[in-house]
Amino acid sequence: MGARPNLLILMADQLRAAALPAYGNRIARTPHLDRLADHSVVFRSAYCNSPLCAPSRFSFMAGRLPSAIGAYDNAAEFPAQVPTFAHYLRLAGYRTLLSGKMHFCGPDQLHGFEERLTTDIYPADFGWTPDWLNFEARPSWYHNLDSVTQAGLCLRSNQLDFDDEVVFRARRALFDIARGRDRRPFCMLVSLTHPHDPFAIRAEYWDRYADDEIDMPRIAPPAVPDPHSQRLRHVCALDAQPVSEAQVRAARHAYYGAVSYVDEQFGALLTALGEARLASDTIVLVIADHGEMLGERGLWYKMNFFEPACRVPLLIHAPGHFTPGTVDASVSLIDLLPTLVELAGADSARVCGPDLDGRSLVPHLGRRGGHDEVLGEYLAEGAIAPIVMIRRGHHKFIHCPADPDQLYDLARDPDELENLASAAPATPSSWRTEAQQRWSLPALHAEVIASQRRRRLVAAAHALGRRVAWDYQPEFPASEQYIRNYMALDDLEAAARFPRLP
Repeated sequence: MGARPNLLILMADQLRAAALPAYGNRIARTPHLDRLADHSVVFRSAYCNSPLCAPSRFSFMAGRLPSAIGAYDNAAEFPAQVPTFAHYLRLAGYRTLLSGKMHFCGPDQLHGFEERLTTDIYPADFGWTPDWLNFEARPSWYHNLDSVTQAGLCLRSNQLDFDDEVVFRARRALFDIARGRDRRPFCMLVSLTHPHDPFAIRAEYWDRYADDEIDMPRIAPPAVPDPHSQRLRHVCALDAQPVSEAQVRAARHAYYGAVSYVDEQFGALLTALGEARLASDTIVLVIADHGEMLGERGLWYKMNFFEPACRVPLLIHAPGHFTPGTVDASVSLIDLLPTLVELAGADSARVCGPDLDGRSLVPHLGRRGGHDEVLGEYLAEGAIAPIVMIRRGHHKFIHCPADPDQLYDLARDPDELENLASAAPATPSSWRTEAQQRWSLPALHAEVIASQRRRRLVAAAHALGRRVAWDYQPEFPASEQYIRNYMALDDLEAAARFPRLP
């Protein structure tokens, strides 16, 4: 592998770590990811830093916690002045490409990527801004139980249309890199929207599972849910319609089918990487932006710090560089920016400076120690005040000024059934003190509300009169594609053929 390897990042949306055989699942059929994991460093305790699409992705890109960059919710602007790993890698001489979903909000739809191959599946404006001061008014555009009650088979869907294009464009770009003249190493991020709800998938993936194979939720809804879970039941309308056991099973069945779809798309990309003769010089990462509750505790989707919602897969495949195996230390997506910078051959501490919240995973990859700590924040729908999380050692601590504390020993209680904070209220005092020292929660609360107010005003104004959209418009100049009269035909055909003839 060269001193500056190519970097291929494969990202899934709402893929819980526990859905993959690499993390112990015995139901999912993911042969491509299984093979990759066998030759990868598998991080067994990896987390997102916010269990929601946009905040998680912005933090991953920036190596910063959501509160540090204003990434509060799915309608928060990702500021153009925030450096991302794409900026750092471009400065290091890399070609940077993006295909798929990133949920960038605001006028900057590139954030350091030179080339963006598709538009996004979600809007880029402020229309999905929550309102903490009007919590009882449930947003009409948010998740509800239709994804569960209507789960099942489909021939096409929004998500299939999108992801099929994402993979087509990315595979073609890999071959374009192989037959092109640009000799820079590349960093390509390919981001699918599956297995995110709605839970609907084609028969070829649904039929890989029999109904009686599908496991059902193991953790029943508690008699008295914690306050945040109660709020999530309201904001997602989880009590608005009855859900049968058959519907729950169908939703989980479709989710597994979507996981197999993701596996097949990632497999197609890995095949293209090999066919383009790029695999031997490419490090491949597999990640997700957050997990999925999938009916556990009576909850669906994400938006909380229970393990199914915030724990994510993280595979780093670099067999010529690092010995395959597992890492048990707790790490998170914000650690990937300094990791990518170091894999590109630079000193992340020197290049990135002191502003990052993430820490490089290269020591873990080389089995030279490394940190064992994750910080998380949730500042979006279902919250009425900041919710913060500290994961270190065996413990996870969750604190919100509006709610009772939660403290779990995940070594002894992996299902988070015994809240040590309520069993022994004095136990979490040191954790609470640490949280209050790490975060200025009153100031953060005030800034979230002020940001929501500003964005709702801007969204209301933009809805009137002439509409100017921020949604990304991919550029495919027709006069530069295929065969055109200003091109030398023989040279064109020779350059487009891969592998080239001698």
